[in-house]
Amino acid sequence: MAAEVKKEIQLEIGHVLFIDIVGYSKLLINEQRALLDTLNQIVRATEEFQIAEQAGRLIKIPTGDGMALVFYKSPEEPVECALEISRSLKNHPELQLRMGVHSGPVSGVIDVNERANVAGAGINIAQRVMDCGDAGHILLSKHVAEDLEQYGHWRPHLHDLGECEVKHGNHIHAINLHTNELGNPEVPEKFKGAPVAAAVSAAKKSPIKRKHLLIAGAIVAVVALSLLIFRMVGTHLRGVRQSVAEQGRAGGASLPVPEKSIAVMPFQNLSEEKANAYFADGIQDEILTRLSKIADLKVISRTSTQHYKSAPENLPEIGRLLGVAHILEGSVQKSGDAVRVNVQLIKAANDTHLWADTYDRRLTDIFSVESEVSKAIADQLRAHLTGQEEQVIAAKPTDNTEAYDAYLRGLAYHLRTADSPANNRGAQKYLREAVRLDPKFALAWAWLSQIDALGYLTLSLEPTVALRDETRQAAETALALQPSLGEAILAKGQYHYACLKDYDTAERYFEQARQFMPNNSQIPEALAYVARRRGQWDRSESYFKEAERLDPRYVNMLTQHAISYAVLRRFPEAWRKLDQVLNVVPDDMDTLAFRAAIAQAEGDLPRAAALLAPLHPNADNANVLETQVYQAILERRPAPMITRLQELLAKPDPALGLWIGELRFWLGWAQEVAGNHATAQESWRRARSELEPLLKEEPENITLIGDLALTNMGLGDKVAAFAMAERARAANPIEKDAATGPTPIEIFARVAAQMGEPEGAVDALQK
Repeated sequence: MAAEVKKEIQLEIGHVLFIDIVGYSKLLINEQRALLDTLNQIVRATEEFQIAEQAGRLIKIPTGDGMALVFYKSPEEPVECALEISRSLKNHPELQLRMGVHSGPVSGVIDVNERANVAGAGINIAQRVMDCGDAGHILLSKHVAEDLEQYGHWRPHLHDLGECEVKHGNHIHAINLHTNELGNPEVPEKFKGAPVAAAVSAAKKSPIKRKHLLIAGAIVAVVALSLLIFRMVGTHLRGVRQSVAEQGRAGGASLPVPEKSIAVMPFQNLSEEKANAYFADGIQDEILTRLSKIADLKVISRTSTQHYKSAPENLPEIGRLLGVAHILEGSVQKSGDAVRVNVQLIKAANDTHLWADTYDRRLTDIFSVESEVSKAIADQLRAHLTGQEEQVIAAKPTDNTEAYDAYLRGLAYHLRTADSPANNRGAQKYLREAVRLDPKFALAWAWLSQIDALGYLTLSLEPTVALRDETRQAAETALALQPSLGEAILAKGQYHYACLKDYDTAERYFEQARQFMPNNSQIPEALAYVARRRGQWDRSESYFKEAERLDPRYVNMLTQHAISYAVLRRFPEAWRKLDQVLNVVPDDMDTLAFRAAIAQAEGDLPRAAALLAPLHPNADNANVLETQVYQAILERRPAPMITRLQELLAKPDPALGLWIGELRFWLGWAQEVAGNHATAQESWRRARSELEPLLKEEPENITLIGDLALTNMGLGDKVAAFAMAERARAANPIEKDAATGPTPIEIFARVAAQMGEPEGAVDALQK
């Protein structure tokens, strides 16, 4: 070796993941190569690998029958990477791995082939820890486990195995890392018969006593996050924005950008009447929708582009973040029944103008503009169009210009950033007007059904039987008028999902809609929700990722993805998803409250307090208020929040509906904690009087049922509290809904514990 070759890395602490293919030496050469190729692909696809590699802080060492990865940021990196690998292995049963993690000193060397390598105790001990395991095990050294124990979300997944003898008569103290879905919960062969930690043995000796200790702790620790997740999963909250800066990690930006890809920026309204902005928005959306039905293109959804300006700066960066090669900009000028539309196609990488045109039309001929622009862009991008796609692009949805104008106004309400009762009512009003003016307007019928379904699900429209019937009738009318209309098929799926909770039928409609709407991110998003309700967490995550590729800046979807991680107690991943939101809107209250609820669930009250302190929500922001009240209850300092709630409830807005009664329940809880029993009882009585009439109008509203169970619990009305708790469990059984089904069980447990039936609470919590 040349004399000038020296160490490339100085001695430092590395966090090592050692991976070994079990039974590798017994395989044929071609089988070995195939498994190594699969392993390399899985490892390289993990988020921790990609982040560390991009930062230049990762060393990869092939070991013949596996590999070693050296991270440098924190011991969580190799552990998160191991869990990601374990998750991917479910799709590769032929690949049996065991993994070991240790943090220790490593140093750079040059091997005999003059390639960079590493050596040191960190590498050696990681390998010995791994050697103690069997197929599927993720074993940690005691040193790594002690570091992870400092974070509450890791503790439930660390299982002490005791010591095992390794080379030269030495002993390694190892901890088995596994969750309900990942890792191998079985004791490795080398540990069978070995002494385990005293704490584990002690816990097993006294299960009854431990049960009763768990009642209060488990109920208190889960309540705020459980109720917050229940509402957010059930309502698909909107109103926050997704990160731009994080898209290099989370979106398609790190992947090759397909040449046949495009994002349509918001069209500028050049009309003298600024009220015509809805028209410019509608023309943009109609062009985007036509493009999105071309399977040979990748088209980014409007929810990811609507936060940009009409003609944004730094197009290369935007193209990179959205994962597209082309940007379409445009403007619309409307005066009476005359319309001018300007469009220009730009290559994002170098901000080069490829094509531009101006269209002057009468309002009665506006559809020809939308069709011509879509066809011209497809030609410019050399996209192949099927005969059916050409028909879809050229389609004229209605001959009635007034109906089309009402349709665009309704769509504009729906497309606004924040979903609210006012926006949904506005969209519903104009779409009803559109179908009144033209009863054969299939697209308007489909959108009316989708708006109704959204309002039914989110409670932003009263979830009455009449609304449910209109949702169904509108979808069926759209399908009868135009059986191959993707929006109508999607609407029928949304009806079965939101109104009937018939997830099997909903999934069939969503899959059918795919063939007509290949670039519509709503479809994989909807499939992600269906899979989540069924408890198919890996499938749900896969669908979320597919949807995010088409809609990388859609806030609601990213927040829902974070909720899935929180439901599974994968809190670091949930936290990173919420980073993507906060990098765009750093002060978004709902997102900060969500983070605070995660910190509360982890037992980190100082962190939660720091997140909640700057927030000053109004009465209509129940999520934030309730998280703040719960923080005050946990800290046993409820007085300031009692005053705040009393101020907000002094003259409540009737439009808040059930949130008034719900906030009164929390006020009563805070007053009870403060020792003001009489005032707490009065708050709970008022809460019940406000909630019960609403339940008569909305008998299937599970949120209302749960609120009344807890309110009756506070009042000491045992019969009514249990009746409502049982009603909630029956209305939303965990067997039917794995995402929100646990919340009624948790409510039942709280009622049972408070009403003097601790064994009933324990039984519920165990389920």
